[in-house]
Amino acid sequence: MVAVGLDPGWCHTGYAVVGASPAGLRVREVGVVRSSAPDLPSRLEELYREAMGLLEEVRPQVVVLEDVFSHPRHPRTAVLMAHVRSVLCLAAAHSGAAVQALTPAEVKRAVCGNGRAPKSQVQAAVCRFLGVRGNLDSHAADALALAATALVRSGFPMRALVGVP
Repeated sequence: MVAVGLDPGWCHTGYAVVGASPAGLRVREVGVVRSSAPDLPSRLEELYREAMGLLEEVRPQVVVLEDVFSHPRHPRTAVLMAHVRSVLCLAAAHSGAAVQALTPAEVKRAVCGNGRAPKSQVQAAVCRFLGVRGNLDSHAADALALAATALVRSGFPMRALVGVP
């Protein structure tokens, strides 16, 4: 089984491709799509093209996105993230993959055992579990945690077979 985790972001969208077998999880690819397009339509189009390219190449069974959340002091951010997330959902639907949404607290609980763990703890834990060396961008680490959480919830063990090539 192959899962793609996508961490929606306005300028940086993290992605991770993780394969699973009964023996454990294998990180195939992890990174960040960066955009500096000047306006919303251009940025969304660029993100859609990038996501479709990845999903067509990888052909995952499931795409996992961070669920929409908002902070009362930043409603505009929530609206922008909803636009980005919608484009990613559309790309996933066009790819034929099942789409799952996980809240940040669900991922933190699965990876760290604490739904309120700081981002740095989640990043360190998921890299340690999956054998990823070096520093990952926080968006890439979040995408990796999303994909791993979905696969573990599907019954695959949180055990690394190999790290990122």
